[in-house]
Amino acid sequence: MRRKLLNKIRSRRANRVRAKITGTKERPRLSIFKSNQYVYAQLIDDESQKTIISASTRGFKKGKSKGTLKTSDAVELGKLLAGLAKEAGIKNAILDRGRYAYHGRVKAVSEGLKAEGIKI
Repeated sequence: MRRKLLNKIRSRRANRVRAKITGTKERPRLSIFKSNQYVYAQLIDDESQKTIISASTRGFKKGKSKGTLKTSDAVELGKLLAGLAKEAGIKNAILDRGRYAYHGRVKAVSEGLKAEGIKI
């Protein structure tokens, strides 16, 4: 029962955050999902209900150095996503953190985007 209650609380939190956010073609919604191993990010146009760009840390080289952290991979994901966004002509985005607090890997993706010149 505790697990069901926790999932319900998480779902409500995600819905509460997403109710206030909508993305457009000029300013898409940056949706972030974290698993235990990887981080996934996508830029979504809610008006046409299409994903414009998506990227994840899943394709990154693992084991290149033993001390690589998930947070540093998340920063690189933000920089990669920013480069793809610039190619698509996107300069602004709205952060959709979902059920996650703005710290750790979520903040790292956002900071990576900001470092490359995308306004959030």
